[in-house]
Amino acid sequence: MNIKILFRDIRFWIFFFFVIRLIGITDPPLEIGHNWRQSTVTMVARNFLEVDNNIFFPRIDIAGEKTGITGMEFPLFNYLIYLVAKIFGYQHWYGRLINLLVSCVGLWFFYKLTGKYFTRQTAFNATIILTVSIWFQFSRKIMPDTFSMSLILASIYYGSNYLDNTSRKYALIHLIFYGFLMMLGTLSKLPSAFLLVVFAVFVFNRGIPVKRKIVFFVVSFIGLLPVVLWYYYWVPYLVEEFGFLHFFMGKSISQGFGEIFQNLNETLEKFYETAIKFIAFALFIYGLALSFVKNDRKIYLIFILTFISFLIIIFKAGHTFAYHSYYIVPFVPVMALIAGYGLSSIRNSKLAIILLIALSVEGIANQQHDFRIKDKDKELLSLEDDLNKVSLPDDLILINSGEYPTPMYFAHRKGWVNSNEQIRDTNYIESLKDKGLKFVVILKKSFGNEISLSSYKKVFENEDYCIYEL
Repeated sequence: MNIKILFRDIRFWIFFFFVIRLIGITDPPLEIGHNWRQSTVTMVARNFLEVDNNIFFPRIDIAGEKTGITGMEFPLFNYLIYLVAKIFGYQHWYGRLINLLVSCVGLWFFYKLTGKYFTRQTAFNATIILTVSIWFQFSRKIMPDTFSMSLILASIYYGSNYLDNTSRKYALIHLIFYGFLMMLGTLSKLPSAFLLVVFAVFVFNRGIPVKRKIVFFVVSFIGLLPVVLWYYYWVPYLVEEFGFLHFFMGKSISQGFGEIFQNLNETLEKFYETAIKFIAFALFIYGLALSFVKNDRKIYLIFILTFISFLIIIFKAGHTFAYHSYYIVPFVPVMALIAGYGLSSIRNSKLAIILLIALSVEGIANQQHDFRIKDKDKELLSLEDDLNKVSLPDDLILINSGEYPTPMYFAHRKGWVNSNEQIRDTNYIESLKDKGLKFVVILKKSFGNEISLSSYKKVFENEDYCIYEL
């Protein structure tokens, strides 16, 4: 009986999957998926530690001779990594653990939020589905996606507590928590804010006093004001002032719509495969259809509201949405809720348990590759030490990793990344020499292919890379 009670407690499963994701938690950001995105996060965190800890001036290492200061997401996540490094010394993996801890807290708030308005079984099923969805891998990456969504889920929980007056004694505290967490979550990742559209349900609820709604709107306005200032004033200012564009602010709706239409199969794939995989997606379709059949307005209204809101993000991203899996992360909690609703509607409890186990196995099995790092990529861990043998830490370098910033992060240098074709261009190299370029690193296996630069002096070589001095 005690085991049954334990297995029915969502806290056990949140902890269980937390432990599983601790496997390889100390790995550097070199796994196949999104090592480039993680590297830019860690660059900013390390520069806070080594260069300047002003949170308003994040900087990366691939801006050549420039300062590297540029517009980007508000670097709250990066700054937390910096604070931990300030205490314990810098390590590549701190962001993994921070994100995992916050994302597990987000799962708990998701459970509490869904449990308020749906059955306990629906909340349980939905939380398990969310845990083993794409959330499973991105919650241990050094990226702000599930980190941001966790803050948003917590903010919605506290905001709903204030609006539906579930805790009169602590109403003010819940309101403050809502505003603060909503602000931080939206600052950390702007698309996460789309989920706040669920508050439209409360706005049109005549049972909530108008005064309470007005106070809620005022707090929301105050919380969103820093977001607007950061993304629409400060980010453009940093780009213009320091001369380096890094952050993607989206495209026009019309352009994005055209790109989505041209890449429709890849776009749809993000929903039925990338987000929650096939079994859970089938339950999502079943749950959505069931909500219309049963006229369960809570489910289909949430879907309609959030999907229309999410379409804006899809069309703003365009081609980028179709080919980058992390753009679907903000919508996954909605899909998990509806799939959990569908699963809880299955009366045969044994069948429901089998399906829950099957979708969990499917979800994790399709993400197990994210726990491994290829041997050829591990060789980059020695790049900094080998560069130290022939150069100074302040020397600017060029690496043939194309658009990938990952090798520059592990080189622990600043400079440029470009393709072999461009590096073969003598005029290009000479132009960079005028800007302070001292060394060129030619990667042979990982992130690049070997080319010979006979015009320059080779000062180091091994099986994985060559270093040329200009």
